Amino acid sequence: MFFDRARTAAAIISLLLFGLQGCAQNAHRNADAQPIVPLPVAVQHAPLKNFCGINAYEWDFEDPANPSGPDEARLHAIENFTAVRHYLDWEKIEYTEGSYTFNPAHNGGWNYDTIYNRCHARHIEVLVCLKTIPKWMEDTYPTDQRNNENVPCRYGRNPSDPASYIEQARAAFQFAARYGSNKSVDRQLVKVNTTPRWTGDAINQVRIGLGTVAYLECDNERDKWWKGHAAQQSAEEYAANLSAFYDGDKGKLGPGVGTKTADPAMQVVMCGLARPDTNYLRGMIEWARAHRGYRKDGSIDLPWDIINYHYYCNDANGTNREQTTGVAPELTGTENTADAFITIAHEYAKDMPVWVTETGYDINPQSTQRAVPAAGQTALQAQAAWILRTSLLFSQTGVQKVFFYQLCDDNATSTIRYGTSGLVNADRTPRPAAIYLQQLSEYFGNYKYLKTISTQPFVDLYSDGKQQMFVLYSAVGSTSYPLDLGKADTAFVYCPSSGSTMALEKRKVAAGKVNIQVGATPLFVTSSEIIAP
Repeated sequence: MFFDRARTAAAIISLLLFGLQGCAQNAHRNADAQPIVPLPVAVQHAPLKNFCGINAYEWDFEDPANPSGPDEARLHAIENFTAVRHYLDWEKIEYTEGSYTFNPAHNGGWNYDTIYNRCHARHIEVLVCLKTIPKWMEDTYPTDQRNNENVPCRYGRNPSDPASYIEQARAAFQFAARYGSNKSVDRQLVKVNTTPRWTGDAINQVRIGLGTVAYLECDNERDKWWKGHAAQQSAEEYAANLSAFYDGDKGKLGPGVGTKTADPAMQVVMCGLARPDTNYLRGMIEWARAHRGYRKDGSIDLPWDIINYHYYCNDANGTNREQTTGVAPELTGTENTADAFITIAHEYAKDMPVWVTETGYDINPQSTQRAVPAAGQTALQAQAAWILRTSLLFSQTGVQKVFFYQLCDDNATSTIRYGTSGLVNADRTPRPAAIYLQQLSEYFGNYKYLKTISTQPFVDLYSDGKQQMFVLYSAVGSTSYPLDLGKADTAFVYCPSSGSTMALEKRKVAAGKVNIQVGATPLFVTSSEIIAP
């Protein structure tokens, strides 16, 4: 029997709870017409290489002591991954209001041109998360409310008005004009500070359409309830923020404002939601329907191109209790949450892509987000196995891209949650988790999920359009599984390793079947040898 783990879950979204579909339909049909029944979700599966991204900072590319260009050891560590989500503090490119610097940045001296160019040259996809607020904006808040994670508008402004976010939207325009693909931006609107910081300092120059960044994210976790009112936005407030950030509130905020105003091709990614709550997304959609209306094709004019949420697997997922430990991805609500977001994207956003830009596990045994070792495993091996299985699981849900948190530890000795989530050591050598992801993308990056054959243990079928590949692993204990390889006479069993290549074992097939000993670390089985690029 086959199991469909990428459930359509059409019943998740109730029209009684969320009236957007009815509102949209009423605008295009007669009052006495029959209600339109949404079609089931036709889940689109992305290739496995899309699930090998990482979160990183500029100091993960450049040596802070010499930030004029990438450090080769740091860059080599980034090359274990197919995509990078770069946390870029707004202040780094606009240290003084209205004064933009990119190469060198007048806050830190970073060379962003070279960072993005090197990633582009190595086919590492870049998502830039433009986050936090500059000091000059933070200082508009009362002293006891100042924090660089406050809402990105001046104190006292109406957070429900897109115009309140014009400064951030101007920064988005400048960034998109420089690193986007539009070479026809009006040069009169592009600004840089050409004043050197000292004698002999490099001078910023206007550059347009460098074509090195395709995705720009509007801030990070704007639902941050734990930071207080000054830092938290409601769904409606964040949608207003996005409307400015996206296209200057449909051009109402004037020239030089908004990402799409500079580069219509650049994709705006909504912030990763700290709490993966579809009600927040519904509120954003409803605001857009009410304030931006509909496009010519009848769809709601949403001021974002990609839906985004964060998801950390632990024993508190879906409950109000305090988490105590990380949990294997298959044993939480991972699939249900993905289904809910994908279903909303289908019903109200024309199957807009859904991404998960933060997920991962700690290695410290006292962290409440730790990966728990199976028998015979170290903490690093447990982290690697669970991260690899996280990639595989998300590839089956219809989520289109995943970025892990994060490249290096915040504090290698910390017991605090997320403090030891790094996939690379302080000396930039890769941990097993990074190596496993690199091997996954190298060997099987073009393979897409087809179906699940078994759930005890998990046996999933993938294909690259030419050859099939089976993935086998167990969420609990180890067991033997008789894998059916049809007419094949040899099974090529690949196991992730800490070396430069996957370990390969060739097994004879008897009567079409081969017994595979399955454990916590996924095994990849094909009927012919894989020649890794």
